[in-house]
Amino acid sequence: MDWIEVSLEVDGEAAEAVADLLARYGHQGVAIEQAGFPVEVWPDEIPPADRLIVRAYFPADERAEAAKQQLREALWHMGQLYPMPEPSFSVVREEDWAEAWKQHYHPLRLGRRLYVCPQWVTPADLRPDDVLLLLDPGMAFGTGTHPTTQLCLIALEEMLAERPALDVLDLGCGSGILGIAALKLGAAHVLALDTDPLAVEATLENAAYNQVSDRIAVQQGSLDVLRSSAHHFDLLLVNILAKVIIALCAEGLGDVLRAGGTGIFSGIIQEQADEVEAALRGAGLEPYRRRTLGDWVAIEVRKPAR
Repeated sequence: MDWIEVSLEVDGEAAEAVADLLARYGHQGVAIEQAGFPVEVWPDEIPPADRLIVRAYFPADERAEAAKQQLREALWHMGQLYPMPEPSFSVVREEDWAEAWKQHYHPLRLGRRLYVCPQWVTPADLRPDDVLLLLDPGMAFGTGTHPTTQLCLIALEEMLAERPALDVLDLGCGSGILGIAALKLGAAHVLALDTDPLAVEATLENAAYNQVSDRIAVQQGSLDVLRSSAHHFDLLLVNILAKVIIALCAEGLGDVLRAGGTGIFSGIIQEQADEVEAALRGAGLEPYRRRTLGDWVAIEVRKPAR
């Protein structure tokens, strides 16, 4: 069977809505990447995340034309509220479809020392003090190209430079990029959780590529995994949708962080930041810094010491 790739280039404000729409049709998830991101840049040269490409794949079978038409109609209705481009459709052969997105994924530098590299690429320009992250996200979210992930990685590098050897929770781990980066930046141990079994598989594989399997535990689940546990963490990494962060705050997310601990919350657009900060305060966490990249925001918090 062949596959249909559908892609749209949109701004950061529209990306989440378009991704939600494509997820209804896409097979094993939706990919979001920054349009025109160069292979390598210095941190102060990262281009604004004002244009994002959202991609999904669905079977090229007898339902394909109907799916295309439904997508066009849904995007037309969405376009009455916000300008939408025409979707681009292309056919990908069965043997190539699962690997098709890899041509859009290249090495990049972030922060001071982070070098994010596809697992199938041999890094040619490593520097002695680089922190190399080898990744094959499979169909899980987290390649390092999305602005929300970049914001988290930059904040994480700064935090662990000041306070290494932390016990870390990576909630909604996706490809495992954040938890693995934490370990390679000096964290002591990571618990990585995701509700998607594909993410659990990707994280385990990427931990092995990066030789950190002995310091990371990976499980399927979310906050429910911790409810019956007395385990508390020094650092929370949460790169998921704003509405999910708000819901988790109401379910006691703040309770799993130790007094004096810190957290990084991302996956938030500018218009949602105030609401997310209010939820974080309600969970006993104190927002103290916002980082922005285009329309995206990462919020750093601390839990007051008792």
